[in-house]
Amino acid sequence: MNTIRITRKGADRVLSGHPWIFASDVLDRGGASRGAAVQVADPRGRMLGTAHYSSCSEITLRMLSRQAITVDREFWLRRLRDAEAHRRAVVRDADSYRLVHAEADLLPGLIVDRYGEYLVMQALNQGMDAAAGEIASCLEELFAPGAIVLRNDAPVRRKEDLPLEVKTISGQAAGRTAIRMNGLDLEADLLHGQKTGVYLDQRENYVAAARWARGRVLDCFTSTGGFALHMARGADLVTAVDSSEAALDTARANAGRNGIGNIEFRQADVFDYFSGLDRSFDCIVLDPPAFAKSRGALEGAVRGYKEINLRALKHLSRGGILITCSCSHHMSESALLRVVAEAALDAGVTLRVLERRAQARDHPILLTVPETLYLKCLILQRMPD
Repeated sequence: MNTIRITRKGADRVLSGHPWIFASDVLDRGGASRGAAVQVADPRGRMLGTAHYSSCSEITLRMLSRQAITVDREFWLRRLRDAEAHRRAVVRDADSYRLVHAEADLLPGLIVDRYGEYLVMQALNQGMDAAAGEIASCLEELFAPGAIVLRNDAPVRRKEDLPLEVKTISGQAAGRTAIRMNGLDLEADLLHGQKTGVYLDQRENYVAAARWARGRVLDCFTSTGGFALHMARGADLVTAVDSSEAALDTARANAGRNGIGNIEFRQADVFDYFSGLDRSFDCIVLDPPAFAKSRGALEGAVRGYKEINLRALKHLSRGGILITCSCSHHMSESALLRVVAEAALDAGVTLRVLERRAQARDHPILLTVPETLYLKCLILQRMPD
């Protein structure tokens, strides 16, 4: 393998447990080709480990190991077996879950989600893209899936000079497939659905939200109905709002599939919906798309998060429950808490924190890699005046 030398600052970053080395910390690219596995050395030539090299991304190196190793078939099989062992320990009552969560499974840039008998894979950087064929072969050996779908349509691939594409690379996958989650029968669109099909990262938060459901519930940004379907069991009536009619069609089908009749679906922009609202709710869920997709967008995102929480609080009944989420890793939990606190002050209400939650455990978090903690979910209660 080629050897790439990095600065002292870059070496310190590796030693601190973070897998990313930026272009500004690369001293010598050592003739490496795009997507290659390379050895990484500090300025004095001391080995720091093995990484994938990107020829154009700001993140030039992504560490695969703190050891000098050979990245071969046995490497991929070992990492994939380790990832599956963790899911066997944490996943319950679901046949769909995240099998590989990139950096958090020591496979930076690789996503593999399981939907029943099907696997959906994303290769988000040049290294994983180059290895995609061998990784798929290993997945076939370990799991014998009915099909493997490649969902390489994530915009982040453009930063790696990689094309956006969606295709089936093994077997014959139907675009829509039935899955089981938390006792519900749902539908996932593996070719066109959100992320790789549905929002798997909220799986455990759906169960938590259902414990607080009562009376009238408002589920904002419902998408295919995740929160609404789970909370309908404890609610008198759920109003589920989303701007996408296609997503609502799937949500309606999911409700019908489970014999749930106490959900009303509304197509609307959520901000506009609140503007015309003249009633309160006993529970309101806010699960918006990522408002801050980059650090530069954070200031505008903060305004957006505050405004949507302020509007919700104005329509939350006394003693009511607010479940508010952010999937922007640039928005830390402390920042989200601060934004919601400011919204509560502006609304003239006092909130009590009931639960502070994150993504489901099949989306693990590395202690030394803050970017792996991206989903925040706060469950709050409005105190009596």
